[in-house]
Amino acid sequence: MANHSSTPAVGIDLGTTFSVVAHLDGQGRPWTIASQEGDLTTPSVVLFDDGQVVVGKEAVKASEFEPGWVASFAKRDMGNRHFHRTIGGEHLPPEVIQALILKKLKDDAVLKLGEFTKAVVTVPAYFNEPRRRRTLDAGALAGLDVLDIINEPTAAAIAYGVQQQFLDEQGRSSQRETILVYDLGGGTFDVTLLQIEGQTYTAIATGGDVFLGGIDWDQRIADLVAERFLAEHGVDPRENAIAEQSLLHEAEDAKRTLSARDDVTLRFAHEGQRIQVDLSRGQFEELTGDLLDRTLLTTRKVLREGGCSWSDVNRLLLVGGSSRMPAVQQMLETESGMAVDRCLSPDESISHGAAIYAGLLLGSNVSNLQDMSVKNVNSHHLGVLGIERDTGRKRRQLMIGRNTVLPAKSVCRFKTFQDNQPSVEVNVVEGGDDSGNDATQIGRCIVSGLPPGLPADTPVEVTFQYESNGRLSVGARVPSVEKQAQLEIERAIGLSPDEIEHWTSRINSGFPTEPTDNAASAVNETVEAPVPTLTEAETVEAPVPTPTEAETVEAPVPTPKPPPPPKAPPPATSSVEPVATDPDTTESDFWASITEENTIAPVSEEPPVTAEDDLTTVEAQPDGTVPERPLTAMTEVDSPVASPKKTGDWKSRRTKITAGDEESST
Repeated sequence: MANHSSTPAVGIDLGTTFSVVAHLDGQGRPWTIASQEGDLTTPSVVLFDDGQVVVGKEAVKASEFEPGWVASFAKRDMGNRHFHRTIGGEHLPPEVIQALILKKLKDDAVLKLGEFTKAVVTVPAYFNEPRRRRTLDAGALAGLDVLDIINEPTAAAIAYGVQQQFLDEQGRSSQRETILVYDLGGGTFDVTLLQIEGQTYTAIATGGDVFLGGIDWDQRIADLVAERFLAEHGVDPRENAIAEQSLLHEAEDAKRTLSARDDVTLRFAHEGQRIQVDLSRGQFEELTGDLLDRTLLTTRKVLREGGCSWSDVNRLLLVGGSSRMPAVQQMLETESGMAVDRCLSPDESISHGAAIYAGLLLGSNVSNLQDMSVKNVNSHHLGVLGIERDTGRKRRQLMIGRNTVLPAKSVCRFKTFQDNQPSVEVNVVEGGDDSGNDATQIGRCIVSGLPPGLPADTPVEVTFQYESNGRLSVGARVPSVEKQAQLEIERAIGLSPDEIEHWTSRINSGFPTEPTDNAASAVNETVEAPVPTLTEAETVEAPVPTPTEAETVEAPVPTPKPPPPPKAPPPATSSVEPVATDPDTTESDFWASITEENTIAPVSEEPPVTAEDDLTTVEAQPDGTVPERPLTAMTEVDSPVASPKKTGDWKSRRTKITAGDEESST
C-alpha cells in the first residue's frame, strides 16, 4: 500500500437527515470537524435560493416558507431516476442533491485541513449496487475522489474497536469479540453482526431497511395531530405543503422531548385555527410499536443468518440518532438479556470509523492502523435470472448468497436447450426472491457467434468473481467450442462524462436556474435511465471475423415485473443426460435463460465447497442456501411493506412476534 500520510484522512457520514465529516489526527485519533456555523452535524437539507444553494440549518428554516425550493431526505431516492418531486419545476437526480451536501461538508473541512480531494463515504449496509454507484457519482460531482464506500455499521464497529478499552496500545483485541451494531438513523435502518479479532474486522451478517428511520416516527406523530385537527376543524393540514413542513418539525421536536420526558404538549396552528395535543411516552410507543417491531425482526434474522444466538454476542452497540429513543434500548435489552453499550456518540461514530478506514487506505504510518484489515459481506444475493423449463416462469439461480464474506467466487454449469443455438445470454441480477421478483438487473453477459450445428445440451459454464472493492466479474464460456464472454461490473461513475460535466458546472457556479426546455432538460431526460449506467467490459470470441457478430452489453433494465403466464415448453424436453463437471463447478436445478428466451439445462453432481487462501468460494445450491451458513427462505425486497400496527406493552408484542416468527421467515 502506498504511503500518503501527508494526505488528510477524511471520513464522511452522508446521512438522510444529518451528515458529519471527521478527520484523523497524527496520532490516529478521529475528530469531528465543526461546520462554519459551529455545529458538529449538518442537516442534510438543501435550499435552492435565486440561483444560489444553501445547505444546513438555514435550509431547514426555509422549508416552512418555501417548501417547493427545499430538498430533504434525498438519500432515500438514491438509485432512482429523479428526486421524488420537482424543485422549482425542475427534475433533479438525487445524487446531485447529495453532491451539494458533500460539497458543503468538504468546504467546511477545507477551512481546517486545507485543500483535499480524497475521502471515504459511508452508506447503509443494505444499499444495493445502483445506490452505491450513485453515491460515488455524488462524490465525483462534489469534487471528491472517493477512496471507497464503507457500510455504516462497519464504520461504527471500527470506531468502537479502535477507541475502546478492550484493545491494547496497538489496537488489537486480546480475544475475539462478537459485536452486534444496531444502527437506527434518520431515514435508514441497518443491523450488522461483526467479529473483531486482533486488528481484523470481519462482518458475519447484515440486514436492514432503506425505508425505515426516525422520520417515520416523526410522521406518526404528525399524522396523529393532523387527524385530530381535521376532526376538530374540518381541514387537513397535510394538504398544504407549508403547514405540513411546520407540522413535521413540531413532530420531530416532540419525539426528541419524549426521549427525555414522559409527556409533551404539541401546539399547532393553521388557517387561523389552533389545536393542542397532549402525548405521553407510552402513547407514542404504542403508536409506533410496529416500526420498532420491524427492526426487531430484522435483528433476529441477522442473528439466524450469522449462525449466532444472543449468548454469542459480547457487545450490543447502538448508533444512529434515532437509537436514543428509550423504547429502542428497552426492546433490545428485553430481547437480548444484556445491557446495551452507548459509549459511542450516535451522531459521530460512523464518520469517525470512516476517517479511520480512510487512514488505512491511505497507508497512514500510525501504528494502530499498520496491520488493520476489514472484511465485509455482500448485503444482497447475486445470481442469474433464467426460465424454469417445466413452468416457463422466471427463476433465479443463486450464485453468491447474501452475507458471504468477500472476496468470493462461484462457478455453475448449465446446458444449451436446443440445437443450432446462436448465442447464450446470462442476465446478472441482485436481490429479489427465487422467482426474480424485486430483483435489480445489473448487467448482461452474452456469448455470441456460436457455430451452426451446435447440439442441444452443450455445457455452458458461468463464473462469478466478487471482489472486496465491489467489482463483480461475470464470465460465460462454452468449453466445447472455446467461445466466451467477460463482463466487469464495478462501482464506477454511473453518469456519462457529459452529464458529469453539466452537473459539475452547475454545482460549481452556484447552481443557477435553467429553463426546463433547454439543454438541462435534455440532460434530465438522459438521467432517466431505468437504473444507473454501468461501466462494462466485454470480450467475445466470435467464430467468424464479422464485426456485426460482436455483441454489445446492453444497459441494465428496470426491475423485472412479475413473471408472465407459463409458456408451453418446446417439444424437445426429454430427459437430460448428465455432463461431467469440473471440481469447482456446481449444478443448477432449473433452466437459465439465453437469447430469445431459450434455456440451458443443468448438469449433475454437486462437488464440495473449496476455498483458496483469503478467497471465499461459494457453490450455488439448488435450494438457494450458502454452504456452512444456511440462509432462511425469507424473501428479500428493497421496499418492505409496513407491518400492521401492534398494541400493548413490549412483552405482549414480543410474544406475538415470537409466536409468528417461524411463519414470517419462510
